[in-house]
Amino acid sequence: MIDIRSLVLVVNCGSSSVKFGVFSGTNREPLLSALAENLGQPESRLVVKEKGEKTEMSLDSGSHDVALQKLLGILEQKGWLSSIVAVGHRTVHGGERFSASTLITDEILREMDALSNLAPLHNPANILGIRTAMAALPNVPHAAVFDTAFHTTMPQAAFTYAVPQDCYRNLGVRRYGFHGTSHRFVAAEAIELLGLDPNDHGLVIAHLGNGASATAVLNGKSVDTSMGFTPLEGLVMGTRSGDIDPGALFHIAREDGLTIDELDTLLNRKSGLLGLSGLSNDCRTLENAEKEGHEGAKLALDVFVHRLARYIGGLATSLNRLDAVIFTGGIGENSATMRQRTIERLSVFGLKLDADANGQMFGGRCGVITAKDSKATAAVIATNEEWMISHDTLEAVAASTAA
Repeated sequence: MIDIRSLVLVVNCGSSSVKFGVFSGTNREPLLSALAENLGQPESRLVVKEKGEKTEMSLDSGSHDVALQKLLGILEQKGWLSSIVAVGHRTVHGGERFSASTLITDEILREMDALSNLAPLHNPANILGIRTAMAALPNVPHAAVFDTAFHTTMPQAAFTYAVPQDCYRNLGVRRYGFHGTSHRFVAAEAIELLGLDPNDHGLVIAHLGNGASATAVLNGKSVDTSMGFTPLEGLVMGTRSGDIDPGALFHIAREDGLTIDELDTLLNRKSGLLGLSGLSNDCRTLENAEKEGHEGAKLALDVFVHRLARYIGGLATSLNRLDAVIFTGGIGENSATMRQRTIERLSVFGLKLDADANGQMFGGRCGVITAKDSKATAAVIATNEEWMISHDTLEAVAASTAA
């Protein structure tokens, strides 16, 4: 029985889109989810999903405030609006200031705003969503849940770049890591699924989607991760390059006359699987194209797997031992092919695939995909960042009430 008397609205605000979810208590499935996209454009729309049914409506070139008001109108029609007890906001960058989710006050919002220079593509949009939602729902608490918070436990040796330390002290240049909400959720789920000792285990979690990162988790805490100062570092992603020699960028800029902003666009929007394949940033499209003999698709997938396996191996050195490799995210949860290729590359760790089990893991299914005689375990665990934001929001509200 779902209790609709105490609902949490989850908001994930981007520059031209907003994702919404409405959660009830500890129920991990949203009662309703929505995506507002192409905001500010003539084709702006809101797509609402409830009980497997989708409804689409135009936003008439509206921006974030129009999308939120449209959603609140839907909740009002359902009689749910008065049941919203809190709003949780995904926030990409918390810097060193925020190591946990927190209730938002005017002072907290000012501190978050001051961190926007660390994530100019993300934080301003997140803060816009917060301000819009707080104006529309001023009488309920709002909480910020930070992508970076989980990684604040990384040791100094893991987060420090080998550059003059004035860059760190004066400009905040260090490795922060991202996808922390997903990694934290999956790390906790892995303990339950695999029967691990919460105080004595080692995992490498690969969150693989259009954005991708891998994290070493020691006894429930992040000790190293692939993303760095920005979400550009690390693995090959849909349109992001991941690691590249900065010297290559100097060469490209000099030879092609590119500006800093043009380099930014090249690496963030034109590289990764899209740049390698010359075809698409979508893994499913590339897998199908590879089967048809597309050389660019094959190259893209090969580089993706090579980089991923290399990172998993490197991250494992931050652990006392490797109990399991966990795959999550859109690619990690649904691509048996990419999991198979990666595990084959990790045979040096004694990983051995169970092909039948691997082939059955898709669409939210969770389970072990390695053979019984495998020396380490690999598993698939579906992530649930939106529920984690809802959970953190309720905890922040409870802590505030108790205080």
